[in-house]
Amino acid sequence: MQLQSRDIADGEAIDPRFAFAKPDPDSHMTLSDNLSPQLAWSGAPEGTRSYAIVCMDPDVPSEADDVNQEGKSLPADMPRVDFCHWSMVEVPKAVNELTTGECCDGITPKGKRNPPGPEGTRQGLNDYTDFLAGDPDMAGHYAGYDGPCPPWNDERLHHYVFTVYALDTDRLDLPESFNGHDVVEAIDGHVLDQASITGTYTLNPAVSG
Repeated sequence: MQLQSRDIADGEAIDPRFAFAKPDPDSHMTLSDNLSPQLAWSGAPEGTRSYAIVCMDPDVPSEADDVNQEGKSLPADMPRVDFCHWSMVEVPKAVNELTTGECCDGITPKGKRNPPGPEGTRQGLNDYTDFLAGDPDMAGHYAGYDGPCPPWNDERLHHYVFTVYALDTDRLDLPESFNGHDVVEAIDGHVLDQASITGTYTLNPAVSG
């Protein structure tokens, strides 16, 4: 399979338009346009019955105590975990492109409940659901796409891996409320092929993107 994007160049910095937050010289960061990127895929193998799409950031600090704290820095070599920014399943096999902003156009405080996307698809909760749970203005259920917002005091450049999976099934065994980590488990044994694009992003001016 091949995955291409007019919005995300493999190995290159992601434009802030596709991020949840962008750098701000006065407050370190401010909310951004949060557009979902254009993705187009081809070359799915025979037997493909649907697609799943997942975007993961594998560079998120495993401990959040010092995240975005003045006078603190997150060392590049500290332990990291996966943070899911997007998961979509049951994408019909006839669909091979998502246009810019089709699945997200802006930030929805407290999260999108019914994110837009191709007819028949289901989109899971992303990890902002847990990350923003303690913020009274933003806490909620964040479904669908929400873009990059790495800690502004992180010394590590973050990588955002967009992957399209060709599956041998029309429907995955997932609960009504699921997240991207559930999707990764559910597709095990159903993946016929896959293709990825990785973009980078940072809010730390000392880190080169």
